[in-house]
Amino acid sequence: MPELPEVETVRRGLNQLTLNQEITGGDVLLNRTIANPFSVGEFIHGIKGSAITTWHRRGKYLLAELSSSSPGWLGVHLRMTGQLLWLHRDEPLHKHTRVRLFLGEEQELRFVDQRTFGQMWYVPPRVAVESIMTGLGKLAVDPFSPEFTVDYLALKLQNRRRPIKTALLDQSVVAGLGNIYADEALFKSGVLPETLCTNLQRSQIERLQTAIIQVLAASIAAGGTTFSNFLNVKGVNGNYGGVALVYNRTGEPCRVCGNLIQRIKLAGRSSHFCPQCQH
Repeated sequence: MPELPEVETVRRGLNQLTLNQEITGGDVLLNRTIANPFSVGEFIHGIKGSAITTWHRRGKYLLAELSSSSPGWLGVHLRMTGQLLWLHRDEPLHKHTRVRLFLGEEQELRFVDQRTFGQMWYVPPRVAVESIMTGLGKLAVDPFSPEFTVDYLALKLQNRRRPIKTALLDQSVVAGLGNIYADEALFKSGVLPETLCTNLQRSQIERLQTAIIQVLAASIAAGGTTFSNFLNVKGVNGNYGGVALVYNRTGEPCRVCGNLIQRIKLAGRSSHFCPQCQH
């Protein structure tokens, strides 16, 4: 699933390529991809004739601000396998193309999604985005926000009797963090994934808060991670996977101490760690 660095990579690419071009129409090939409004025709009618002035990111959500006489919003969540690709309109359709948005005379923004869990929303003018995209209201602060402090993280983790790895995947604790970067941040902070939140020391939380920001920034700089489906808007893989510290490296030597990376399952999710560097 695309996590914060992948979604941020897509956001930056969209802001480079798609702005200030009129949306002249669109085609929805899988109706359930459109989460709002219920009618596909209303969705196309709502965005047609407007232009995207800027793309924002909130957690793993993308939000396009639309310009028109009455501006609204276009929302996107890539979920597990979603891709937003900027293509010439004559480019042959991908097998899993779900939505096509036509911009200008020749280009299109194509939503490709193999597993079909991704969603798109149109939020009409003068309607609160959170009232339509209700998941936004449940998000914690962004890790790159000034509000994401050690005190904030400590408050979110206190009294939680569950493994820290499981807590980090909760979007109400840290927005945008997923399996890859939770593993990476725990390694950099020297904390085992099964450590209960209630047993964390203040020094561990301090290291974890710093590691989360560092790991996410490093992956954004590398264009995100591609282990299976992720592509940026130009169809290019992310590069962070080649330098990952523990994620997806079961049985390989730790890049720091040489011990073999191990894998366990917590709440049904794989966790990768070094038994020497994390304790």
